[in-house]
Amino acid sequence: MTDSAFPDHEYLTVKELADLLRLKERKIYDLASSGKVPCSRATGKLLFAASEIRAWIEQAKSGGISELAKESSTRPPIFLGSHDPLLDWAIRQSRCGLATYYDGSLDGLERFVCGEGVAAGLHIHDEKAETWNVQAVSQSASHQNAVLIAFARRRRGLVFRRGDAAPLGLSDLVGCRIVPRQAESGTDTLFRELALKEGLDLSNLEFSEVARTEDEAVETVRRGAADVAFGLEAVACSYGLEFLPIVEEHFSLLVDRKAWFDEPMKKLMAFCASQSFANRAQAYGGYNTAELGTVIWNA
Repeated sequence: MTDSAFPDHEYLTVKELADLLRLKERKIYDLASSGKVPCSRATGKLLFAASEIRAWIEQAKSGGISELAKESSTRPPIFLGSHDPLLDWAIRQSRCGLATYYDGSLDGLERFVCGEGVAAGLHIHDEKAETWNVQAVSQSASHQNAVLIAFARRRRGLVFRRGDAAPLGLSDLVGCRIVPRQAESGTDTLFRELALKEGLDLSNLEFSEVARTEDEAVETVRRGAADVAFGLEAVACSYGLEFLPIVEEHFSLLVDRKAWFDEPMKKLMAFCASQSFANRAQAYGGYNTAELGTVIWNA
């Protein structure tokens, strides 16, 4: 392999590195997620510095690139993505052994692509296609050995305290203190999309401190640190607050195909098929789990 085989720019894409090493793109993702090849991450995409790749190849020559490529990477047993109260409860109640790291759908999708977990909970709306999750996953995770599974439909809307003036829609939020969500969340993306449709200028709104989970957003309203949250009906009911429905969203699970057949995911999904799970979903309110387990997208 000569220097002339390298592209003449500073960073290589997954495809360029795969062509260079004569490996499949999936293997490049495996090598990157396991830390065996130096890489950088930007907006869900992997980039490889040409200078670092040259050094890595020189270091690997003794064992050969093919030997490194044969080593399989292992994803850590972590559930990434968006926080969902029902899913969070099921993970704990099933005692499946999965850890959780919730910091938004977009963050979870990016981390999943980089091999930082076995699954990610997503609710990413595509305004043009009027679909949920498929467009984002097909763009970012098409080379992953993964599958997108339906979990639940959830009612999302405005959460506010009893006795306060009831908003009739997003246009009534001017003058209210709103609980913002992190920019990496599907909730923030959806709120901005709907506000734009309503002609609501976000610069006219007052925002409280950022809430990073569904529970935290609604709890902020309950303790009076904000007037309204764009939250879930299930959480509003749990905290005894009022709820105005705005949209029904699709919450899906992006799962590594190998992990799907491993014991932790098998145990979790078996519990989700139980009567105990169905009873909890009904008790929460705002959930429709009729499509649970349906395959939506396959890599």
